[in-house]
Amino acid sequence: MYKRVATAAVISALFSGTAFAQPAKPTVVLVHGAFADSSSWDGVVEILRKDGYAVIAAANPLRSVSGDAAYVSDIVGSIDGPVVLVGHSYGGQVISTAANGNDNVQSLVYVAAFAPDAGEAAADLAGKFPGGTLGEALAAPVTLADGDIDLSIDQAKFHDQFAQDVPAEKAALMAAGQRPITEAALTEKSGEPAWKTVPSWFIYGDADRNIPAQALDFMAERAGSRHTVVVEGASHVVMVSQPQAVADLIEEAAQ
Repeated sequence: MYKRVATAAVISALFSGTAFAQPAKPTVVLVHGAFADSSSWDGVVEILRKDGYAVIAAANPLRSVSGDAAYVSDIVGSIDGPVVLVGHSYGGQVISTAANGNDNVQSLVYVAAFAPDAGEAAADLAGKFPGGTLGEALAAPVTLADGDIDLSIDQAKFHDQFAQDVPAEKAALMAAGQRPITEAALTEKSGEPAWKTVPSWFIYGDADRNIPAQALDFMAERAGSRHTVVVEGASHVVMVSQPQAVADLIEEAAQ
């Protein structure tokens, strides 16, 4: 008799939707790369929020790998619950460091992003394989008071170099609002990367002109990517031109 009553109670609870609470979805932390800002994630954020995810698009300082990673690490450490950490371009190197020591990071997602090993810099990996044309598109460098150098993309070359699959009007706005990165950040060597212990996912376009597709494939395979998505014809800013594909992979990594 007891078993019948208990079974009936369980069935009733299941159909009423009150039997077991679903685990909370992880928070998604998005880290932009060089020559971009947090608004580059707008399309992805819109999809993730609609699907019930809490999202933070961090303002990556783009000053140094160690300093930028410490900043993102502090954001991750302040979050109660699991985190999916997502990096674009140079932001991939940042998340590879920022995840270390944060046990709530359950997965890493690299969006046309660098995934350096210990002792490697973004500049090293960008030149490891042929096909990148970023150097030819840079504007005149700006020397800073501390002696470092700020780098940005020439606005007249931005669309063709960085975002060729984005409408020209949108690319012009992105070019005007781009965030420069220091030369020191692009040449700073990584420490031990989190992708060696945290599961990773990769997505990139096969028409990327900043980081050659061959380099991105190399890094994804080396990191043991759980799922690598190559978007045909997509530029370096695949999250802008193909936000649904990027959001889908992030949600896969969040499961």
